Amino acid sequence: MPNPFVIGSGPPGTNYTVMKRAFDEGWGAVIAKTVSLDAAKVINVTPRYAKLRAGANGSVKGQIIGWENIELISDRPLEIMLQEFKQLKEEYPDRILIASIMEEYSKSGWEELIDRVEQTGIDAFEINFSCPHGMPERKMGAAVGQDCVLLEEVCGWINAKATVPVWAKMTPNITDITEPARVALRSGCEGIAAINTIMSVMGINLKTLRPEPCVEGYSTPGGYSSKAVHPIALGKVMNIAKMMKAEFNDDHYSLSGIGGVETGGDAAEFILLGASTVQVGTIL
Repeated sequence: MPNPFVIGSGPPGTNYTVMKRAFDEGWGAVIAKTVSLDAAKVINVTPRYAKLRAGANGSVKGQIIGWENIELISDRPLEIMLQEFKQLKEEYPDRILIASIMEEYSKSGWEELIDRVEQTGIDAFEINFSCPHGMPERKMGAAVGQDCVLLEEVCGWINAKATVPVWAKMTPNITDITEPARVALRSGCEGIAAINTIMSVMGINLKTLRPEPCVEGYSTPGGYSSKAVHPIALGKVMNIAKMMKAEFNDDHYSLSGIGGVETGGDAAEFILLGASTVQVGTIL
């Protein structure tokens, strides 16, 4: 990478246009929004965001310090995303494009997804083992990252098939984040990314008595991000870095820090605690 600053997987990596802009602006790498084989199963709702403001009683004039989202992975057809990955690599051959992928509990499904995505020329994979609301009923997202036995099996499938480096993205919604990180590295992953969003309920509207974000009167726990999660992310990354230094060869593995990065100083804190790259998302 030309520098350690990375666009994290999410809305800033939704399509060709925004990823191209990131490369033009000088970002060291871009991680595309997570894709899976069958985008037709991904049903996003509106609204899907809620915010927390600083100040007395959540004043509407207060600074936004936290965001919750209930957005799922990419709902764009995989073939379109693959075409855009290929176009980006043709136009920016010397820039780092990382594909974030997530699939159901199926060895053949993972193998097919890896093969199709690799054919576009992407430089690496980030495996989404960590979305807190990422269709756990299909054994996707944090449903894998919170189960070390399942994680070891799926990492084995992935690393037996992939020919480019693999990062495993960790969930903070677990007692000891070093346990799944250790399993991922021992199962062949070249790096760890941490953290994904924190499971949360943003709040209840006391006038309507409905949860936020509210979709036709209903909601669901979602992922919490932004400035408020930064100290938690620093602690999780520090623990992973200490484990990696003690148990693995630092020269052969990488750690990407994520969580509440809004300034250069925020990024420097992750690097000082052992991260080799830093991802940015919500603030964009």
